[in-house]
Amino acid sequence: MRRAVSIAQAGEVPARQDEHGRGPRRRTRRVARALQLAVLGGVVALFSTGCSVQDAIRFGWPVGVTPEATMMRTLWTWSAIAALAVGFLVWGATAWAVAFHRRKAGDSELPRQFQYNLPLELVLTVLPLIIVAVLFYFTVVVQNVVDREPTGNELKIDVTAFQWNWEFQYPGTRNPAGQTVATIGTTAEVPLLVLPTDRPISFTQHSEDVIHSFWIPEFLFKRDVMPDPEKNDQKNVWVIDRIERPGAFVGRCAEYCGSYHSMMNFEVRALPGNLFDQYLQVRQTTNPATGQPYSAAEALSRLNCGELCSPTATTTRPFNPDPTVRLAF
Repeated sequence: MRRAVSIAQAGEVPARQDEHGRGPRRRTRRVARALQLAVLGGVVALFSTGCSVQDAIRFGWPVGVTPEATMMRTLWTWSAIAALAVGFLVWGATAWAVAFHRRKAGDSELPRQFQYNLPLELVLTVLPLIIVAVLFYFTVVVQNVVDREPTGNELKIDVTAFQWNWEFQYPGTRNPAGQTVATIGTTAEVPLLVLPTDRPISFTQHSEDVIHSFWIPEFLFKRDVMPDPEKNDQKNVWVIDRIERPGAFVGRCAEYCGSYHSMMNFEVRALPGNLFDQYLQVRQTTNPATGQPYSAAEALSRLNCGELCSPTATTTRPFNPDPTVRLAF
């Protein structure tokens, strides 16, 4: 009683406690500890996976092998970071309101209202517009690069999809039979699309039957391959500036196209420029052992440059269409 009288006389107001006798400082400390534990848990989860910072901010995307892939991955990364930042802001404000501004026992009045707070409403209107405008700007910048028209100095590749394989042609080349150098996939052999790493490449694609999709995961995008692209008003020519490193990269059809859609794999074999030039020269000559123009596998074997010149695919394998081999006994 004396304590209450002395507080009243001093003009002080005792700290408000909840029904369990906890004051606001204690509740604040509990929330702070919970936040610290959440941050610590996130850091531990990140480092325990063995991922680097670059791995983490790729959000599961493969490492791109073209400049266009890097631009698209960067756009995606910063879009995701911006979305997470806004998300954490909203989640944090929601948690704060639930923790510190919930209705308490004995409250009879409405809390302070903000619906006519002009500065706050301006911020909540202008800020989202700025975020959308920035995302739109960078999206257009990347899209203009990815969808640019060829300039004419690119290596030209014609891509033909059919149920259920691929044909790749090199326009402007001729084998001893007078035909354009080409690689056609079969049930027994995955087609190899051999490309250089030191020059721009343009792809022209069309389908012989249904809609397919040309997808190389390390290019970080896919392109629909449609029959009669001109009649269907489809832009079927696209360009990459270069492939940034030699290697083998699996390619797939990413559009369901019938019973054996899953067997429509191919492999991109990226060679250094000098090896690619040798490869293309060999493809335009006759194999003395067979009396026929060199195939892709035979030409790669002749280059003899190790695994990079493997005559068969190293990232995928042929698909056996016999249904009996997939039965479980």
